[in-house]
Amino acid sequence: MGIQERIFSIDSEAAFNEVCLEVYHYQKDHCAVYGKYVDLLGKGKASVSHYTQIPFLPIDFFKTQQILAEGRQTEITFTSSGTTGMVTSQHHVADISWYEKSFRACFQQFYGEIQDIAVLALLPSYLERSGSSLIYMVDDLITRSQHPSSGYFLYNHEDLYNTLHELKQKRIKTLLIGVTYALLDFCEQYQIDFPELMVMETGGMKGKRKEMIREELHQILTRGFGVEKVHSEYGMTELLSQGYSFGGGIFQTPPWMKVLIRDTDDPLSLVEHGKTGAINVIDLANYYSCSFIATQDLGKLYTDSSFEILGRFDNSDIRGCNLLVQ
Repeated sequence: MGIQERIFSIDSEAAFNEVCLEVYHYQKDHCAVYGKYVDLLGKGKASVSHYTQIPFLPIDFFKTQQILAEGRQTEITFTSSGTTGMVTSQHHVADISWYEKSFRACFQQFYGEIQDIAVLALLPSYLERSGSSLIYMVDDLITRSQHPSSGYFLYNHEDLYNTLHELKQKRIKTLLIGVTYALLDFCEQYQIDFPELMVMETGGMKGKRKEMIREELHQILTRGFGVEKVHSEYGMTELLSQGYSFGGGIFQTPPWMKVLIRDTDDPLSLVEHGKTGAINVIDLANYYSCSFIATQDLGKLYTDSSFEILGRFDNSDIRGCNLLVQ
């Protein structure tokens, strides 16, 4: 069984640990930037028997370095959003099939068969630039949904409202995925009572609005769309996998992805379940890049492996998904 098949068939903690260690040794030896970082930490020859002992690469390296396995060529480059003059992250993807396999399998795990869902997207800030990994994923979901109503709604809120109303009348399973500020803009113009609708916010105001606490945001959206809960997606340019929340800001991950929480004062140490710290992400789909990334998001991890995003822990560039302040 090849490494890709083994990663996407992980079904236990033991299997995750086994594959994780294999990926770690591959990336330490074949990704020059990560290997050098591990060596500089003095961990290069250390015995690692569990994924909690693996060093995590600070996410800022994606702004200045090419994080790519030796001997691999870039097939596609994903870039983070940012204002003029801001240094943005670049994720050099050697094999786009890994990303497609990851987001397709993850979406099916959490939401079912895409062919059964109408996918509506309200993502103006992402559509208006190139290099968005989110747009790549949503393009694929829209295409494979095969529903005639699936598609993008840039600023045409009236068309979106009419489409939602029609899908409600026909009782079509519907997902509306939108950047936070655009969903709020829609709710200021229109209200619809569509309890079965799945509203998924991708987080962030992109400089268009003042940041809001999650409870206030979700209260506006639940009232505007007539839904009980708001779904959320946790993903970022530097990853090839996503976490999803069905409401309340509590996220779950697919079996090949895991979140750990590190101490903000001692970044090489992990904190206990339920304690606030900075988020480390293991994304085994990032095989030809780096699967072990120390993000700049604050969060909590719970005993069932679900996690919560609480905001940022420094004044670094605001970008990515679900950077809402708790």
